[in-house]
Amino acid sequence: MFVLLKKEISGFLNSVLGYVVISVFLLVNGLFLWIFPLESNILDFGYANIDGLFLIAPFVFLFLIPAITMRFFAEEKKTGTIEFLMTKPLMDLQVILAKYFAAFILVFVSILPTLIYYFSVYQLGFPKGNIDSGGMWGSYIGLIFLGGSFVAIGLFASSLTDNQIISFILAVVLSGFIYIGFELIYSLDLFGNIDLLVKTLGISAHYTAMSRGVIDTRDVIYFMSVIVLFLLFTKLSVESRKW
Repeated sequence: MFVLLKKEISGFLNSVLGYVVISVFLLVNGLFLWIFPLESNILDFGYANIDGLFLIAPFVFLFLIPAITMRFFAEEKKTGTIEFLMTKPLMDLQVILAKYFAAFILVFVSILPTLIYYFSVYQLGFPKGNIDSGGMWGSYIGLIFLGGSFVAIGLFASSLTDNQIISFILAVVLSGFIYIGFELIYSLDLFGNIDLLVKTLGISAHYTAMSRGVIDTRDVIYFMSVIVLFLLFTKLSVESRKW
């Protein structure tokens, strides 16, 4: 498993994909936080926080992460190497986890440089250090969990098809629905007393809760459940080749 994990990570580092993902993530967020004259602009907004990062980053990940995961199984199916891979002395779950952690590590590495934004605002605040560090760290933890969830969803989408474009579209649609779809359904007030339950089924509610700086075990369990559920769906999809 670790050999495959190393191979997948090397695949990112030896191609432009890994560097493009990190660069695009930092560039897009940087433009919205420092350049574009919007409410997310730190200098124009006048408050010492980087909340804009945590509003924009999920939507950037919504497209970048499917771009990372779309090739994982779709490409292997198209080229026929999936059968060769599965004949190695590895369980299906080990192959899935190796691919999952390779993508997750890339996502995590892309988040790390944004700490520069935090330290910049920390220095620019008046007085110095006038920033809600608790809320900020909670938002970072939420963003890492969100990224991990999108990776699991993208991996599942890639296991369903041998076409990378279809895999990308499926991952974007699934991730988008689970992120904000339940929130939109909640806003329609269709289900009366269970509307709040519908809202809690979506990632957005738990991500927002973490952004307040309070790490509730219910939010952690939710994210872990989403990740495990889609990894199990991926396992079932991969195993379906034997049926």
